[in-house]
Amino acid sequence: AAKKLGYSYIGISDHSKSQRIANGLDEQRLEKHISNIRKSGEKHKDIKIFAGSEVEILKDGKLDYSNNVLAKLDFVIGAVHSGFKSTNAEMTKRILKALSNEYLKILAHPTGRLINRRDPYEVDLEKVFETAKANKQLIEINGSPERMDLNDVHIMKASEIGCKFVINTDAHNIDQLKNINLGIAMARRGWIKKSQVVNTLPLSEIRKYL
Repeated sequence: AAKKLGYSYIGISDHSKSQRIANGLDEQRLEKHISNIRKSGEKHKDIKIFAGSEVEILKDGKLDYSNNVLAKLDFVIGAVHSGFKSTNAEMTKRILKALSNEYLKILAHPTGRLINRRDPYEVDLEKVFETAKANKQLIEINGSPERMDLNDVHIMKASEIGCKFVINTDAHNIDQLKNINLGIAMARRGWIKKSQVVNTLPLSEIRKYL
């Protein structure tokens, strides 16, 4: 499906172990996940398949896997899926702690909103963006129609601070790969340029970046 869309690479990431409701992978299943992706890469020589994980940012700001496990992945996405009623200070501290982890490369759906279902959690996005920029971490623009997170105003603020972005589909099936168009539309609403979006890079450059 990715090849039909003209992609030269794709990243595949499942949820980590704390996300039981999403059938999150424990360490043993994550090893199998990585192995299966490597085998698929041998079969499909004309597309690079990166092995990643959407790793839960725990309430204390630690990540759901140890660094020894994270080191085996091509990329690590950090995400908050719990504790939405935390105070602004608590959530900001939690995310900043996660951003101090050298393996975390992408911050997913940074406000946690679900459109018409859940308000964004309280967080100091300016501090988050400044830290991500300093650490050369990417801010996700999530193309899922229920998320569209970041929104246009926050994208513009992150851009002014100097952040770089990745546009993700949050696809849970093949059809949802088309969500990329919604992510691109949101990025345009935030007035960012192609040069600020890392997954516009050719394969040779994205390898170096990761």
